[in-house]
Amino acid sequence: MASSDGFGTALGSPAHTSRGGHALPHHNGEETFGDKEGTILPGRTAKDGSRPSNAGVTPASRGASLANLNGQPGSFSSNLKTVGPYKSSRPPLSAHSTRDDVHHVDSTTLSEQRQAEFKDKINKELKIKIGSENLLEALLSKNAKQTKDQRVRVEQELSSSNRKIAELKSQLEDEIELSKRPTTPGQGHLSSLFHGSPLRSPSHMDYENDVEQGDGFIETESPTYILADILQSLEEEGMQPDYYVGRANSLVELFKRYPTLKYDLAWSIFGLRMQIMLLSQSREVVAAGYRVIRHSIADRRSLQTIRRLHTDEMAILSLIKESKATIEREQALKFIRAFLDVKEGVKELSNGVLRTVVSIADHFEDRLRNIAILTLSEILVKDPGAVIAAGGVGILADIMGEGSYSGSESLASAFVHVADTPQTRKLLASGQQLGTAFALFTDPLAMHGHEERLKMSVRAIATILNTWSGLFFIAQNNFATLRSLLLSLNYPSPLARNLILDLIFDVLHIKPPSWTSSFLAGRRLTTYGRVINLRADPSKQPSRVESEDELCSMWTTESEALRDLIEESEDVSLKRKTLLLLGEILKLADCTLPSTISTGLQILPALMNGISEEEDEDIQPTSSNLVYQIDSVNRNLHKSTVSSKMVGLSSSQTMEVSNQLQPKSTESGRARIDMDEIQFRSLLVDTQVTSTVNYLKWKWDIILDIIEGPLLNPRRLEDAVKGTKFLKRLIGFYRPFKWRFPNIRNTKANQRYVRIGYALLRSLLQTSEGVQYLMDSKLILQLSECLAQVDRSNGLTSTSQIFASGRLSETLSGGYFNILGALSGDPQGQVILERRRLINLFYSIIDMKQRNDLIQLLLWNMDFSLDGHLRVMLSKALTSCPKAIRIFSTKLLRKYATEETSSHGASNNATDVAYWAIRLLVTQLYDPEVEVSEVAVQILQEACNSKRYLEYVVKCRPALDHLGEIGAPLLLRFLSTSLGYQYLSGLDYITQEMDDWFLGRNEKYVILVEASLARALSHEPSRPRSTIDEPIHVPENGTVPPHFYRELTRTGEGCRLLEASGHFEEFVSTIQMFWSESQDFEIILKVKGCLWAVGNIGSMELGAPFLENSDAVGCIIRIAEQSEVITMRGTAFFVLGLISRSLHGMEILAEYGWDAVTDQIGHSTGYCFPSSIESLFSENEPISRNILTKRSPNSTNLQASASDDDAIEARIVKLVVDLGNTVLTKRAVGELHSIKVKEPEVFSSTKLFRKLLCILESHAFRLPVRRFILDMFDKGVMRQIVLEDEWNDEAESQPVTAKRILTS
Repeated sequence: MASSDGFGTALGSPAHTSRGGHALPHHNGEETFGDKEGTILPGRTAKDGSRPSNAGVTPASRGASLANLNGQPGSFSSNLKTVGPYKSSRPPLSAHSTRDDVHHVDSTTLSEQRQAEFKDKINKELKIKIGSENLLEALLSKNAKQTKDQRVRVEQELSSSNRKIAELKSQLEDEIELSKRPTTPGQGHLSSLFHGSPLRSPSHMDYENDVEQGDGFIETESPTYILADILQSLEEEGMQPDYYVGRANSLVELFKRYPTLKYDLAWSIFGLRMQIMLLSQSREVVAAGYRVIRHSIADRRSLQTIRRLHTDEMAILSLIKESKATIEREQALKFIRAFLDVKEGVKELSNGVLRTVVSIADHFEDRLRNIAILTLSEILVKDPGAVIAAGGVGILADIMGEGSYSGSESLASAFVHVADTPQTRKLLASGQQLGTAFALFTDPLAMHGHEERLKMSVRAIATILNTWSGLFFIAQNNFATLRSLLLSLNYPSPLARNLILDLIFDVLHIKPPSWTSSFLAGRRLTTYGRVINLRADPSKQPSRVESEDELCSMWTTESEALRDLIEESEDVSLKRKTLLLLGEILKLADCTLPSTISTGLQILPALMNGISEEEDEDIQPTSSNLVYQIDSVNRNLHKSTVSSKMVGLSSSQTMEVSNQLQPKSTESGRARIDMDEIQFRSLLVDTQVTSTVNYLKWKWDIILDIIEGPLLNPRRLEDAVKGTKFLKRLIGFYRPFKWRFPNIRNTKANQRYVRIGYALLRSLLQTSEGVQYLMDSKLILQLSECLAQVDRSNGLTSTSQIFASGRLSETLSGGYFNILGALSGDPQGQVILERRRLINLFYSIIDMKQRNDLIQLLLWNMDFSLDGHLRVMLSKALTSCPKAIRIFSTKLLRKYATEETSSHGASNNATDVAYWAIRLLVTQLYDPEVEVSEVAVQILQEACNSKRYLEYVVKCRPALDHLGEIGAPLLLRFLSTSLGYQYLSGLDYITQEMDDWFLGRNEKYVILVEASLARALSHEPSRPRSTIDEPIHVPENGTVPPHFYRELTRTGEGCRLLEASGHFEEFVSTIQMFWSESQDFEIILKVKGCLWAVGNIGSMELGAPFLENSDAVGCIIRIAEQSEVITMRGTAFFVLGLISRSLHGMEILAEYGWDAVTDQIGHSTGYCFPSSIESLFSENEPISRNILTKRSPNSTNLQASASDDDAIEARIVKLVVDLGNTVLTKRAVGELHSIKVKEPEVFSSTKLFRKLLCILESHAFRLPVRRFILDMFDKGVMRQIVLEDEWNDEAESQPVTAKRILTS
């Protein structure tokens, strides 16, 4: 870029770039300070030939490339990725020192980062495991001999993944446990903190060596005197850079150890020392100075004091330096970012500094470009006028349009935030900055060869479409921007087409069914059985996210681009993906759009017109074929939904298997049970069990049919036992000491052996003959012996235990617990367990402290629905086992406590089981560990969805005061019944909670809802998880959290209390008074809180009559259609959906022309739309867009800079201004060079330097130009400017004392 302008070398282009123009990876500046943050300095020796002691750093060779140094966790690199840990051979400066990153990352944040890394690794290993299991399943369908080697390799890879997953989970648990420990340093921390560091003057060095073993002297010193010693040591002149850096590191550690110390600094002394460091010729010393100043920032007043030290000018000089000064530049940028962490600190950022950051963001090769973009986007959120005055908005918009920034979502979010309120929206000159995110897809030439850029643009577009402000922009001009994006599907770019389709799936939150991959591969899905194995989604209340989705789905369906793509595309996968998308959109529209709108979309008018044209003309019926294909996809989607509801969502593997393996009740099933002896023997022969002992040759599908059918007939069971070897060989296959079943690899495909073993025992328990056969079988006896080997106290030992830790994860040995679980759910089975002493062995396993894996397997697979020893065993695990087992056991209670809520009705036995589980959960509320109590609260909340169980929980009278906010949602649920209302009223809970919500909790609720919505709309990939780690069911993000007034109006007593309090009238009055507020954020937040309160009250049938006595609904509709604050419109839209959930609310909304969405039986689904959707996005009046000028530089100073009595300086100023013109740049560079040669003393003038800084602050110059301008000046100019201040000279002449370091 620079060379094309004719002054590439003169302006100083970056020294280290790759061939493609991208910046090479660089080291992190923060890695070079202290032990974990120390500076690695060039190797220099002191005057006496020795290295300075107590420097706290290890010098490196001067020629060592700093670009190859590794960063540390928490630091940032050029691509905003966390850099690996920095390893050093030197002793640590402080055992308790924490790493420091851009946002002052503390130990808690670092722990969260490490946990995230472990989770990412586990996620990758789980994907490898799933892929290996799928490959093994495919290999099983092929010839066993031909695929033997492949199976061995895949099994080895699967075993390796299992081991890695186990290790990573263990490390993750350790990290989580470590993060919860208190981080308060113990006694003697101060001595270890400053051991080996120069905290005192050189006169004390020798004494420190004498008392190296006892640091009591240092411990007794006040931090005030330590600070004085360090500052006094910084007065030494002529020392090596590592000497000053060591003292700077000690200052940072002191500020960390005593955070309040920075509030009482005497800046006349401290500031002078920092100025001297920033004026040093050593880059490392300057970087250390920036770091110390950054840690000394306390509030906005301290920032103002720091700025008076000329830090603005020095930061500009540091930022414009070349890439070899990376350490200094990074610390300078971190210093600038520290302004953002202080309340109103962004107001202290000067326009000159911001223009320098903008020039870095605009320079593609700069290593700090990404972090500069991130900094500008954060400033844009906090103070849009500052970025606009610095000329950064256009740069950020272009960067978002190019797709070259990896954090495109943050840029889009920043612009969306600015577009929310009219005060900030009018600052955007064109108002089309959000449209740049769509630019790459509308340019067919830009699509080819820019895959990563297209992906970044897709992420930015998704962020825009997932916000109300973004939707408001997209809806302008009849959704022209969205239509242009859909028209981009006509461009013959497979990558862009796939990305656009994926974007629509993502924005509409469509989760494709499990058969999607097969369908996209070209397979036909015409068999009902192919989709019968789908799992249904848990029943949940309508998501607020789906309300936004439907506002886009109508225009997506109406677009002819999808139809053209299906007809013209030659890619089968792409065509089928479009078909699937259309089918999903039609299904979504049918469920969540009013019939007046949905009906018009379902008939697909464009396709119908095409069919009529095809009938009139003799052409190929493409439209008819398209309609048939869409209908075929819709039929499969409908089958998926129906079959999913039939299967249901099982919370454990045992329940799922039992549901799938229940005896068949169909006519064909009864025929198979009643088959005659000849047919039965023929079927046994077909299984190959009677002809060979090799289980790989057995027909396991036929075996399963026999187990579920004929073996339930006592006669056929007798034939199998006495007349053939079928049952003997089948049971022998599962016997542990045969070493056949327990040696099989633990893969997804091999889990069928576990399922069939479970089904076999369930079938045998159905008949008395089968029970007797099991009683006499060696299978149960040998399993008892294997379990006895686990506990050495039983006296049985073995060199190769079946249930060793390694075997449980790598083989099917753990499947024995699943098989034993079949016995635990049957009374006769429990008798067998008792007679074979398995119950006693279970108790001994529960008491084991080192085998949590075995305890979890045992508890996970047992059925506790019957009263007996197993329930006692579970109670023991809930109370006396380690915390991890108590949490795990508590989660197991969910399937018993919520059994009625997952079925249409509950028998008396199911109710008794649920009551038992609820009693145990109430006991868990008093567990000493908060995590256990929190899990119990969440499960009880879900159980309270059933009125019967809710009343029983209230009867248990749980005390939740000790849980605070954790137990608050459960107490809210109690309000929904009269019994719970009376219970809470007796505790004086209701009146206190009502006052709390009225005085402030409503506003907190708004923040909670918007945070939930933001998480739901974030683009975090779902992580696969194993079945045993299945978490308890929690409300999904995007759903409405429980609200006090909603629960209060569920009962008549609550409605009477609400009417007597007058809170509803206050809410309506606040909405009517401040509905048009667009400036005061606190008032806007209060209005939103009142909106949610009114909406939750109106969503209840007993609360809806409150709406009749006021014009609340009309005012909310006015907000949804006319408010200038876009997020206020979104809140009002959601609230109207809540009101539509009550029948009375639907009638009121219908009077205002809003249609509620209902299901087939007329119940509201919680969605509500106006008859004219365009009214939601109407702009009341054109907004005058003016650039804010309050942050612009002073016009008087600018005029003074442009005029000068000195002809040479005036000429230099004119040439510098010409450098901003690309046409005049080359000539201006030449003349400036000639003036530099002829009149070098001119560039030592502080007056000229200040003038040019003013010009740089008021004009947009690229980074190389800024570097060229400032590099012309003598290096001592900045020192002259600093030393001109009188207060600095006076402070330097006074001695440094402890009393003067801190102000009184």
